[in-house]
Amino acid sequence: MIIILLLLAVESSATQPVPPVIPLKILNHTVSAEIAHTPTARSKGLMYRTQLDKNSGMLFIFPKTNIYSMWMLNTFIPLSVAFLDEKGVILNIADMSPHSLTSHSSAQPAKYALEMNLGWFTEKNITTGVQVEGLEQTPQAE
Repeated sequence: MIIILLLLAVESSATQPVPPVIPLKILNHTVSAEIAHTPTARSKGLMYRTQLDKNSGMLFIFPKTNIYSMWMLNTFIPLSVAFLDEKGVILNIADMSPHSLTSHSSAQPAKYALEMNLGWFTEKNITTGVQVEGLEQTPQAE
């Protein structure tokens, strides 16, 4: 019985698609950003993760520029999110608590949202108006 459960767990994890990862540059910092460009990937986001590497995050790519909101349903780690316009300029940054259903919205129409460990942007002195580089290599949102 235990062997069957282990095999099912291995098979289940093997069939999970690995999100693409791209490097992004913010000031003099490099971020490894997992890409969430499909409705399924955007809906799941960083749910159920128990950790996020130091300079890693998730870049949400939206199909059109609009006001977007993020929340933390089933998200176990505290995060900060930066909303970006279509040129990659940071519009606003919000801190989010694990499991919170509070909506955190872009201050203006956004094309991207970058989630990082809580406080990452503050620690790196990254604020509104800063340019995120490397977005030209992202796939189109579905």
